[in-house]
Amino acid sequence: MSLDALAGLHVMTRRVVFDPIVKVRGEQPYVAVRDVVSLETVNEIADRLPEVFEWLGERGLEAVDAPFLRYRFIEMPGRLEVEAGVPVAGGVTGGDEVMAEILPAGRYVSVTHFGRPEGLVGVIAELLRWGGEHRVSWDVVEADDGQQWGCRLEVFRTNPAEQPNPDEWGTELLFRLADDEPLPS
Repeated sequence: MSLDALAGLHVMTRRVVFDPIVKVRGEQPYVAVRDVVSLETVNEIADRLPEVFEWLGERGLEAVDAPFLRYRFIEMPGRLEVEAGVPVAGGVTGGDEVMAEILPAGRYVSVTHFGRPEGLVGVIAELLRWGGEHRVSWDVVEADDGQQWGCRLEVFRTNPAEQPNPDEWGTELLFRLADDEPLPS
């Protein structure tokens, strides 16, 4: 497939033209809970985001951006080490269950999916395929038992309390590029 044809490729998701862009992001402090889940139970870690918001509220702190899931380790389909995180202004220390971390600065490939979370699997597959076609080097280390990602995010751009219809939810995928990776053309 030519690059011109790829640029206009439509992914089978609601209201999405598959058009990855590269974003440069600075370091971002955040607080999170971490757990090991499977592809079938990943919603269990996402369901812990209210716990993180409650922890922030108890300390008089607020989120500075949208909540996210950070995939640290992936061994599909059975083992995913995932954090449910909330960006904060900084200077926060963690507690018993909630830890304070920093998302690394760097260049990230971004694409947004609009629709039900189940549709993310196809968009992720398409993004990884696109990366392969463009010889992209992700910030990931391959191991015998899976992949250790430097920074791979699903950012929830829609608040379900404000938009209860999951067909209208926006989820941004942000996959960090390796430090020495040239920009995809």
